[in-house]
Amino acid sequence: MSETDKKKKSYGDDVEAALLDADLFVKYKAAPRAVERLQEAIAHHPRSIPLREKLREVTVAHDRPEEAARQCLALAKLYIERENFEGAHERLLEAKHIDPRINIAPGLEAIRRARRPDLHQHVSPYVQPPNAPQRHITFAGDLSAVSIFDAIQVLENSRLTGVLAVENTERQGRVLFNEGRIVGAESGESQAHDAFRLIVEITNGTFDFEKSADEFPVTINAPSNTNLLLDTLRQLDEEREENDE
Repeated sequence: MSETDKKKKSYGDDVEAALLDADLFVKYKAAPRAVERLQEAIAHHPRSIPLREKLREVTVAHDRPEEAARQCLALAKLYIERENFEGAHERLLEAKHIDPRINIAPGLEAIRRARRPDLHQHVSPYVQPPNAPQRHITFAGDLSAVSIFDAIQVLENSRLTGVLAVENTERQGRVLFNEGRIVGAESGESQAHDAFRLIVEITNGTFDFEKSADEFPVTINAPSNTNLLLDTLRQLDEEREENDE
């Protein structure tokens, strides 16, 4: 047996032993010992998905939300590296469900970058014409430094009502918010979900947010912004796979 085969066997044996031990501890009502055993194994095998999934399962079942959320985020990263975007979507959504304060924007951006590296070629930022009407901007930035996911997170946390305008030399769009919840989108002739898909793929250029005193009609009705973002990324994945066939 080669050294590589020996290492693989040793890794497999270690992981299997830790999983069996954890199941035994849980069976005999010793969940804290199961958590400790899995954490020790993960320290030696930090990229093991089975170990992290088992630790997530145990901590969810035994009211350890901080550790469960931590494992969800770690698993999302591992799934992205393996191009298992469905698994990454699920774990990011679960982390947000466990702790709504968690910012999953970096994970969403990592999925988008892994899924469509062609979208990240340099595009000159859009420059507002000098004769454009004066607007009262609350929040603005460069999409190469602040992703649209981060911008949405800020607006959601602040429960703001208004319009997030996103644009570069190739595309522009508007996302409408009522008290931090996305309720509509416009991009060219596209509206609602179709427009939002186009806007999510804008990765270079600028964005700004203008507050509104009045709420907007609801044309996008999603359970949460997180659900909407993950569903949109999932649809883009499916469209890409269909085009590749």
